[in-house]
Amino acid sequence: MALRACGLIIFRRHLIPKMDNSTIEFLLLQASDGIHHWTPPKGHVDPGENDLETALRETREETGIEASQLTIIEGFRRELNYVARQKPKTVIYWLAEVKYYNVEIRLSQEHQAYRWLGLEEACQLAQFKEMKATLQEGHQFLCSTPA
Repeated sequence: MALRACGLIIFRRHLIPKMDNSTIEFLLLQASDGIHHWTPPKGHVDPGENDLETALRETREETGIEASQLTIIEGFRRELNYVARQKPKTVIYWLAEVKYYNVEIRLSQEHQAYRWLGLEEACQLAQFKEMKATLQEGHQFLCSTPA
């Protein structure tokens, strides 16, 4: 059975001008272990939690961002399936916008750095093709819906 994890692709937009798609920035976290890969916040589902509860809890634990500081974007949910450490893994992601552009990020010990990045830079740091594709799909979704 595949390991199951859930997370949020967190983004922010510059206040002006909202129609310029380059104003969307994604939050990526750099892992403290392994190959120090960059991903959005995510983690394993705890017993009794639903997927979205997991994503919100993991975001709070890994970034310090509370659910009340986020707006979950309706209509976007992606499931990634891949092999991690020789085991199948499924990760569910939603899009979430921070309500405050300069929200404080407080990293847990699981991560050593964070960056807000435009789509191109985020895709360069996200080494895995599935993550790159998900960021691109999220960006496309945001560009096709009103802010």
